Amino acid sequence: MTEHASVVVLGGGVVGLSTAHHLARAGLSDVVVVERGSLGEGSTCRAAGGVRAMFTDALNVELGLRSLEAYERFAADHGQEIDLHRVGYLFLLDSPAALDTFAAAAPVQRALGLEVRELSVAETVAASPLVSPEGLLGGVLSPRAGHCTPEAVVAGYAASARRQGVRIRPGCAATGIEVVDGAITAVATEAGPIVTDTVVCATGAWSARVAAWAGVDLPVAGLRRHVALTGPLPGLDPATPFTIEHSSSYYFHREGGGLLMGLPDRTDEWTDDARRDEAWLEELGEAVERRTPALAESAIGIGWAGLYEMSPDHNALIGEADRPGDPSRFLYATGFSGHGFLMAPAVGEVVADLVLGRTPAVDVSALSVDRFDADAARPELHVV
Repeated sequence: MTEHASVVVLGGGVVGLSTAHHLARAGLSDVVVVERGSLGEGSTCRAAGGVRAMFTDALNVELGLRSLEAYERFAADHGQEIDLHRVGYLFLLDSPAALDTFAAAAPVQRALGLEVRELSVAETVAASPLVSPEGLLGGVLSPRAGHCTPEAVVAGYAASARRQGVRIRPGCAATGIEVVDGAITAVATEAGPIVTDTVVCATGAWSARVAAWAGVDLPVAGLRRHVALTGPLPGLDPATPFTIEHSSSYYFHREGGGLLMGLPDRTDEWTDDARRDEAWLEELGEAVERRTPALAESAIGIGWAGLYEMSPDHNALIGEADRPGDPSRFLYATGFSGHGFLMAPAVGEVVADLVLGRTPAVDVSALSVDRFDADAARPELHVV
């Protein structure tokens, strides 16, 4: 059957659902969200759930802060608890270059209203007692940050969007975008076409493939990342911050009675295959023994892999396609390079404003994909 919609959002992860919610809240509920699998199954529900605003790019600080505020209000706004733990984000620094990078970013962060604390080695270990001081030069703590449950955020946004009239189609893969004379006319799906003139691409690591259906070039590629959970750890401090070793990106945070841990593959694997590679556990074990040796004998339980949606400068792509040959009304929000979940509340609001022709609360024009044509890349250095 043929369906009609003012806007079709491709991708039922947190960014797509946030966008749909904000469109409906602004008065445009004639929106369809198309998701090939279950809501959030692509990358969102495989994420570690960190929420922070400690970045080197001022735009990311703004998006992170606005999203932190939204997560703090989420239960009241959407009637959905998300298990938000504001235990802080702690970066472990083990090189003079890292100290310099974080020191240079701190004034920008503070000017925008984000509290950051530069810590000595002793203060760093006191904040996260599982950490070995070996090789550390210090740390930087963002007290307002923390972590929450991605599945709960997906459920909250989906329920809120549906209450406002948005139609959500899980288990309905999009198969193409029809363009006639430079204008989008429909989205093809397994269940039939959806007639529309506006598409929002929020398909994460698969965005390059989806955008190509409309003749749009989005330089986004999937990068596999692994996550594992320990069993219960007696005596674990409930205030354990989300702790990250900057040089290796080894991280952990409390999850239930144990810890959730992550670490990049030794050789980054560019893929859209999110199946777990058991060989990664050996790499994790090496990082644990070096940086958190007290956990070396801890049992690793379940684990999984997911995909970062990487852009060339590790910064988001947000905007409306307007290169020569691009169709009208193709908008995109992708390429977050591991930060899509934490930025989703603000990004959904911004993209909704762009769809509606309104001035967004955060000016994201510098995040347009056109920046790569103009040699105006914006490298983000606080990448995990």
